Amino acid sequence: MLTTLVVILATAASEPLPNPKIEALPKSAALASDTPAKIELGRLLFFDPVLSATRDVACATCHHPQHGWGDARPTPLGVHATGIGPERKLVKGAAFLPLTRNTPSILNAAFNGIESGKPFDPSQSPMFWDNRVQSLEAQALAPIRQREEMRGDVCSEAEAVPAMVERLKAIPAYVKLFEAEITSERVSQAIAAYERTLITPDSPFDRFMRGDKTAMTPLQQHGMEVFQKAGCALCHNGPMLSDFKLHAIGLTDSATQRHEFRTPSLRNLKHTAPYFHHGGNLTLEEVLFFYDRLMDQAAETFEGGDTSLPPLDPLLRKMNMLPEDHEPLAAFLDALNSDDYDKSVPKRVPSGLPVPNVTQND
Repeated sequence: MLTTLVVILATAASEPLPNPKIEALPKSAALASDTPAKIELGRLLFFDPVLSATRDVACATCHHPQHGWGDARPTPLGVHATGIGPERKLVKGAAFLPLTRNTPSILNAAFNGIESGKPFDPSQSPMFWDNRVQSLEAQALAPIRQREEMRGDVCSEAEAVPAMVERLKAIPAYVKLFEAEITSERVSQAIAAYERTLITPDSPFDRFMRGDKTAMTPLQQHGMEVFQKAGCALCHNGPMLSDFKLHAIGLTDSATQRHEFRTPSLRNLKHTAPYFHHGGNLTLEEVLFFYDRLMDQAAETFEGGDTSLPPLDPLLRKMNMLPEDHEPLAAFLDALNSDDYDKSVPKRVPSGLPVPNVTQND
């Protein structure tokens, strides 16, 4: 084990350091094919529980504007539950458990994978905590197949998407809105077009980086300097403040024993608690203290060769965050927040099923 660790460190030492540049988001994520009609169709599909085999879970059940387009839960509850956000509960007698990974916000997910100085290909955007699929379109169909999320025991995984298409074909309003044959590809394209409108490119940080030197306070500007000096930008870089790579920071997924997870974006953290893949940290203060402890753990692992500790990414050797850095770092992270995003919810959807968080009388 110790020999393996030495090899890893030697390899890491010979590799060039990541580009730590951070920068503003593009002001639009739209593709040329994202027409107003397609976006509106995607919006209706996103909020319509008809996409789930059980007809009681919409995309918006776990990605709701009321909770920063996440669900404000440590981990989500899908089928056979009621309510949204922290109030969501399993229905009596349901045998389904919460999923094991925190719901990422879809704010700015259209920019997943973007890097400084490199062409951006939306078709290769990594999704989920383990980067297991690429593109918003591919991500949109994955929960429909997942038993605990939107499928339940109504049908098999292979049948889930075709059955969803047939349910849409049986609704005259959708037949009209699609203006062509309803296919799973067109469903995912419409949802992705809508999700590309859910962006926040005008945070104080973005305005500062575009030249408005009054957009960030002096403490926030100092925090940005500390962010770079402490080594945070080795992983949290680019326009999304994420390299979208998988890193080991001492956390393990109990269900899969996975140690490595994608670097989350640091944008809109005010709206998207709790944090980490397990949703185990409720506040940013807890996150900063986690990294304090992680620095100590990294020192024991890399300097002392303690092989009893969980594996850690070699990049942690380059980090040096101090307790006095917490205040300026928190101020800088606040500059990455934006309240200026679409929070609207359609009152009705073509299926006539209840829209998440909208009563039938609204």
